[in-house]
Amino acid sequence: MTMTAILARVLRRELQLAYRRRADLVNPLLFFLIVVTLFPIGVTPDLDKLAEMAAGVLWVAALLANLLSLDLLFRSDFEDGSLEQLLLASTPPTLLVLCKVIAHWLVTGLPLTLLSPVLSVMLALPAGAVPLLMLTLALGTLTLSLIGGVGAALTVGLRKGGLLLTVLIMPMFVPVIIFGTAAVQAAGDGLPWAGQLALLAAMALGALVLTPLATVAALRIAVGD
Repeated sequence: MTMTAILARVLRRELQLAYRRRADLVNPLLFFLIVVTLFPIGVTPDLDKLAEMAAGVLWVAALLANLLSLDLLFRSDFEDGSLEQLLLASTPPTLLVLCKVIAHWLVTGLPLTLLSPVLSVMLALPAGAVPLLMLTLALGTLTLSLIGGVGAALTVGLRKGGLLLTVLIMPMFVPVIIFGTAAVQAAGDGLPWAGQLALLAAMALGALVLTPLATVAALRIAVGD
């Protein structure tokens, strides 16, 4: 079997397992929807003020929604022993881990990105900034999943590692939020945004290359390999 076929099977398996845990998939989307929906009610109904805060609100809500499912990324594999088999497989573990993270993004980050245009209307985000919002969220949530994979690997052996996971990875999430929010705000104000987008893409590319290596190293520590 070719490497591509193996990775395709791993990705399909992860998506099937995620589908069986439908409640875990819906929770981040519901959280994202509830936070953004309640924000105009709890803060201000003024459309001008909402438009100024729209990018930040959407990005912070997406980050928090992403955090809800990160703790489960490797936990089931750790509990049933398949995590050790993953690390001992003939296929490079970095590619297998990357498949798991991409599957996580497909069932969390991508739905959040697709839902964002609807919610941006509630926050009066200028229509011209919506395509850039979707692009930055797609890149940003992928980066968050990749970085979050490292934290999930470090805390996979802990019974209640959710809080520690948040503390570990939150500082690394901050630059992603800063540049993602800045790009959308600049687009809404009619200012240049290419620089912020380029930095966000660079962070996504760097995370794509480096985090699988760090995640595998953390998993080896967790299983005592």
